[in-house]
Amino acid sequence: MLASLVLLSLLTGCADTRYYLQSMSGHLDVMRLARPLEQWLADDSADPVLKQRLARARQMRDFAVAELKLPDNASYRSYADLQRRAAVWNVVAAPEFSLDLKTWCFPVAGCVAYRGYFDEVQARAYGQTLKAQALEVRVYGVPAYSTLGWLNWLGGDPLLSTFIRYPEGEMARMIFHELAHQVVYIKDDSLFNESFATAVERLGAERWLATHASDSARKEYAEFDARRRQFQALSLATRYRLAAIYRQNEISSIDHQTLAAMKGAALQDFRDDYARLKHAWGGYGGYDVWVADANNAAFGAQAVYDQWVPAFELLFVRQGKDWRRFYDAVTQLGQMPAAARAAALKQMTLEHTRG
Repeated sequence: MLASLVLLSLLTGCADTRYYLQSMSGHLDVMRLARPLEQWLADDSADPVLKQRLARARQMRDFAVAELKLPDNASYRSYADLQRRAAVWNVVAAPEFSLDLKTWCFPVAGCVAYRGYFDEVQARAYGQTLKAQALEVRVYGVPAYSTLGWLNWLGGDPLLSTFIRYPEGEMARMIFHELAHQVVYIKDDSLFNESFATAVERLGAERWLATHASDSARKEYAEFDARRRQFQALSLATRYRLAAIYRQNEISSIDHQTLAAMKGAALQDFRDDYARLKHAWGGYGGYDVWVADANNAAFGAQAVYDQWVPAFELLFVRQGKDWRRFYDAVTQLGQMPAAARAAALKQMTLEHTRG
């Protein structure tokens, strides 16, 4: 799974002073560590392998402008070594019998379904406060975040050590995803924003690999992406099953014990099916942690990033695979009232599924 964090408290001002301060200081630390790519590439003491990756990332950044018509600005033209495993840690939460995520709202950027921390300890501590409120919680590290282009005057969002050594296709996806947030961002609609960015990353990475990558890089990506799509299909089926259970409860008010047993059976089947997938993959266990900790918050967070992707992919085709026309169509879609926008996306998703 991929993830991005909008630095909402820094950009809008947040009533939660401690959260505001950690966001501000965390981002400023990242910016302090960032150096222009030219400096890294000219540094004789820099790791040669890192320099190769940075040079490749620079090619991807230029490709994003020339081929994908993504913004040509300061973002991803510098690099920061964070010396930690994640850029930020996101906290998501959902009720015991619902996939609807808790949201946090900010004056300008609106409401989002995750809350990000630059410090893992703080993120997990906040997660514990949510668990005390009888919510299911997921805390997970993400390799990048976006400031939506609002801080390009400060140097923009840098490439990060948390993803610079990813396989080529995955690094391309990351860069294209985060840049997509600078094209369209709709207040109060995380599903729209993240699904749009995921669609751009998928379509963009496929184009990059087809025109710029080696056979070995294409093979590596194809194998990884095939496993990812199989896992996503399994997770989606489980989401549908859980959603159906929770809807049934809303209609007929199932007693707590029975409802918990139905939910538990769905989650156990999910884990059993994953074990079979893992065996078919020859023991590859890239999703072991996700599966072990799977709960409503985890499934709800996954939906944020992939629910409307098929709709955006269909919209791209309908716009003649022209990137500028596609972005214009997405912008127009985003300007629709929320209910009409969701209905349009649902209809396109159904049409995409039907082929």
